[in-house]
Amino acid sequence: MDAVHHLSIDIETYSDVDIGKAGLYKYAQSPAFQILLIAYSLDGGPVEVIDLASGGMSSCIPLWLINALKDPAYIKHAYNAAFEWYCLCRHFRWNPEKEGAAFLRQWRCTMLHGLYCGYTAGLDATGKALGLPQDKQKLATGKALIKYFCIPCAPSKTNGGRTRNLPHHDPGKWELFKAYNAQDVVTEMEIEHRLSRFPVPEEVQAQWVTDQIINLRGVAVDRAMVEGALDLDAAVRQEYLQEAMRLSGLDNPNSVAQLTAWLQEETGEEVADLRKTTVSDLLGKDLSSESARRMLEIRQELGKTSNKKYNALEAAVCADGRVRGLLQFYGANRTGRWAGRIVQPQNLPRTYIDGDLLPMARQLVESRQRGALQVIFGSVPDTLSQLIRTAFTASPGHTLVDADFSAIEARVIAWLAGEEWVLDVFRTHGKIYEATASQMFNIPLERIKKGSPEYSYRQKGKVATLALGYQGGTGSLVSMGALRNGLTEEELPDIVDRWRNANPNIVNFWYTVDAAAREAVNTGRCIGLWDGRLAFARESDPDNDLDFLTIRLPSGRKLYYAKPHMGVNRFGQPSLGYWGMNQKTKKWERLETYGGKLVENITQAVARDCLAEAIDRLEAAGYPVVFHIHDEVVIDAGPDKADLDDVIRIMSQVPSWAGGLPLNADGWVNDFFKKD
Repeated sequence: MDAVHHLSIDIETYSDVDIGKAGLYKYAQSPAFQILLIAYSLDGGPVEVIDLASGGMSSCIPLWLINALKDPAYIKHAYNAAFEWYCLCRHFRWNPEKEGAAFLRQWRCTMLHGLYCGYTAGLDATGKALGLPQDKQKLATGKALIKYFCIPCAPSKTNGGRTRNLPHHDPGKWELFKAYNAQDVVTEMEIEHRLSRFPVPEEVQAQWVTDQIINLRGVAVDRAMVEGALDLDAAVRQEYLQEAMRLSGLDNPNSVAQLTAWLQEETGEEVADLRKTTVSDLLGKDLSSESARRMLEIRQELGKTSNKKYNALEAAVCADGRVRGLLQFYGANRTGRWAGRIVQPQNLPRTYIDGDLLPMARQLVESRQRGALQVIFGSVPDTLSQLIRTAFTASPGHTLVDADFSAIEARVIAWLAGEEWVLDVFRTHGKIYEATASQMFNIPLERIKKGSPEYSYRQKGKVATLALGYQGGTGSLVSMGALRNGLTEEELPDIVDRWRNANPNIVNFWYTVDAAAREAVNTGRCIGLWDGRLAFARESDPDNDLDFLTIRLPSGRKLYYAKPHMGVNRFGQPSLGYWGMNQKTKKWERLETYGGKLVENITQAVARDCLAEAIDRLEAAGYPVVFHIHDEVVIDAGPDKADLDDVIRIMSQVPSWAGGLPLNADGWVNDFFKKD
């Protein structure tokens, strides 16, 4: 039914749980959780603020508003709407699992709207990027007020030993906090108004709903193993630090400045930094000092920062033993891919321990048998790092079913570019690295097999496939680890040339996409490619000073590039530019792009759309997804649903808009998460 009313909402809350470390769900499940303020506007009218913390008549929520919150005739709008939705469920003791999709479908997330249109995630940053006038922007006083009222405070003599600041402790600040709360609604509504000509598609909105259900479902955590890992890691780290202090005489061997200076003096080598690759490179040299070598080994062991994920799991796991909120919908807004949160499941360390030995390793960690762990598996920190992913487990009586797309980006780019020989490989034997090497070096495919001299060419085919699809050169090969995998610097240019000669349609795709994007920006014309499979356009809303380069994907979803323009790159050549969030500086600024980078965005976006549709099909078929990683889904399956073949069949179904794309998937069934 069409919405009759629009209700814009922003809430301010208190909890004794650190939301930054534990996430929304544990934060709001705390017994101390409380909604302090509710600001709202009905149909764009004046903002009203309900003060739930001060007491008195103003603390009553009007009955019409309570009813409106569950009435589908009122569409609810909020910035990061998942927060308001879940917190209100907790406040009113509504069961979010029972309410499910029906309630979620009534919500619209203004943050998602901004991300979809190419902006960043923060309310303040998005408002500034859109150029909102000062009276429509978020108040700068917010952080200090949130720190004062929304989190516990340290007891002191001056505050009477209290651990929480209440409204009566500073009435002036409280009034300012209410103004801040109201202003957030103003800013949210203005952002929604500015972007209204560029709506979030219904299918993306539906995917957001599914994402909230998956985040709410969460995944079980083996808390005993996590606790054992934390204990072992702490003990080993303390011993390493003591040894490092004895070897070096340094007060703080963890200090980069102190250790760098000591290593330079001890070895005579230039030590620019202590990054993992630098330490590894130094260990590969013939060092004269055994003390320096041992210090580097200790640094390498202590550098297992991935073990901090155990701390993150411990902080975020809810009372029922599940961790929730692992996914951020549209977190990678250039492509629409998901981003990881809390333990960053998109960036878990790989596991090299033999799969048959994993149960033993996990048991040794749980029982804190450090000696046995060290004898069997070697380095304790490294073993703990490899075991992090196994801390995610199936629910009691259930099994994890994992399936991931096979070589999805290589398939998608070949499909988009019409590189038929690559598509034929995926439609038949699927040995893309061997086939690529065969094409590059004119070696019969059957000779590139284990045991034959020609098998060494497979590595060249592999690194080229992984590194060169997006117009990369020798630098991309190095970044992909070519030199660390036995290739020499002298042979890299030849590999680039051979790969490009073997993939002429993909190479042509880069330049065609670049030309189409420039043409759309320069002329404003809509440029369709490959029978409309892709479309480039310049879309504007002069009334709101908005201007975008858009790329319509085969699914119908669009990619947005704000304020497109032509400029000059560092080589003095004409260059396509736009405004976006610089991932290094974290600032909204001018960025450059080119054909290969646009092709990367398009390819990853299409792969993302394939995954999104697969998730919808799996959920509809009764396979509850608990999280996913790029091109991989993890399902917590009951005894009657642990059907890997059926999951792979569903994953491999080609979307209606992707005719001719050869999709395939593979997977495993296990009690805990692993990397097959």
